[in-house]
Amino acid sequence: MGLKSDSWIRKMSLEHEMVTPFCEDLSCKGVVSYGLSSYGYDIRVSNEFKIFTNINASIVDPKNFHEENVVEHIGDECIVPPNSFALARTVEYFKMPKDVLAICLGKSTYARCGIIVNVTPFEPGFEGHITIEISNTTPLPAKIYANEGIAQVLFLQGDEPCEISYDKRAGKYQSQTGITLPRIKD
Repeated sequence: MGLKSDSWIRKMSLEHEMVTPFCEDLSCKGVVSYGLSSYGYDIRVSNEFKIFTNINASIVDPKNFHEENVVEHIGDECIVPPNSFALARTVEYFKMPKDVLAICLGKSTYARCGIIVNVTPFEPGFEGHITIEISNTTPLPAKIYANEGIAQVLFLQGDEPCEISYDKRAGKYQSQTGITLPRIKD
């Protein structure tokens, strides 16, 4: 299994729509950077957010998630309350090859402000927008900029395709669009 370079990511995105829309250059002037980097791709956060709230004082249960635990927000910026978090989604839509796993890590610009980004691996055969958790670990409100970089994706290619890919096992988040809340497969 090996880490894939910018030329491989470019080819897979332009010829096989692995990343759509695809930005061939690293855009970084006046924005939190996004686009193709040396050994990865810096993804953007869309302008759709679900901010966690305790207004309805419900319990957070991954097996029985209540939508009233979040407040929807659409805008060029999102303020994440102190010691809280928000869910968002990528601008980019991914179509993962059957022999590729992607790992996503937060950008240092946000990490240096106490903003932590968590994304689970993109499994072989997965297709969809990526739901992102943005945690504000500070005692102050934190600003997130829509349509700018939020995290970097690293692509690892296996020696052969996996036997049972995410799409073959009908993964519960397959072909997700928008922000997808937690769900349990029936």
